[in-house]
Amino acid sequence: MTPIPSPPAYRGRFAPSPTGPLHAGSLATAVGSYLEARSRQGEWLVRMEDLDPSRTRPAAATRILGVLERFGMQWDGEVLHQSRRSEAYRAALALLEGRGMVYPCTCSRREIAHSSITGVDGPIYPGTCRDHRVDTSRAHAMRVRTDNAVVEIVDGICGVIRQRLKHDVGDFVLRRADGVFTYQLAVVVDDAEQGVTHVVRGSDLLASTPRQIHLQHLLGYPTPAYMHLPLVVNVHGEKLGKQTHAPPLDPSDPVPWLIEALHFLGQQPPAGLAESGLTAIWEWATRNWKPGSIPSRCPHASHARHA
Repeated sequence: MTPIPSPPAYRGRFAPSPTGPLHAGSLATAVGSYLEARSRQGEWLVRMEDLDPSRTRPAAATRILGVLERFGMQWDGEVLHQSRRSEAYRAALALLEGRGMVYPCTCSRREIAHSSITGVDGPIYPGTCRDHRVDTSRAHAMRVRTDNAVVEIVDGICGVIRQRLKHDVGDFVLRRADGVFTYQLAVVVDDAEQGVTHVVRGSDLLASTPRQIHLQHLLGYPTPAYMHLPLVVNVHGEKLGKQTHAPPLDPSDPVPWLIEALHFLGQQPPAGLAESGLTAIWEWATRNWKPGSIPSRCPHASHARHA
């Protein structure tokens, strides 16, 4: 496996999935992660989370990068594409397999749904294949073993979150039966190998963070600091996204979108700032960035267990 680099004082990242154009919700996440990094004189990376070829749109990644540039966001280093990193994920999975921490599973989603209860993020796997030999000549997923030790994080916005993975989630999938590696494994390997020290992302991913910490411990990786931003929702309270037909950003007129994102994140740009242009807006926002003013709209305890 690739040696894990010594991290800088602050290295953050923005990791969109190129399934469609950026919208107001993804802009808020990008702006929050960018300002948190730049206000600390840190680095800001961009990563394309394009693991699933059935969901990825070939031109979306290029368009996303173009929009970030038009909005005045400059990233450090090369853009990493998860679709090109199968060897790194395979090596991590092999390491876990050698330590007896993963096992093959031939259960279908329907079987799991019929034989399990609902946890913090969907059905809890009942452990059907955990201690049984399965026919690996059939298509099979690979699951990681969990236990009931408390996994705790202190989130920069949501505070202390605790989960018992076996009870709240169950043994979760690292490689699907179709051979596609899952987000949980890929994000842990990528954050470690890129030396990411701080993760700023949407609160929809808060409930999955204990799973990532579990994998970090198993693989011997450091755990970054986490900050989960509030989600932008539509009039129905639904997260903005492709499924909810969120309107795309207009890169030809970025200033109103950027000012709106700053307001959403609890910052208070002066009334005349919108007339000053992008450079001045970013200078003001970086100099006056106050993460303590970001609204705390964390998931209900049914999705993430608060202390």
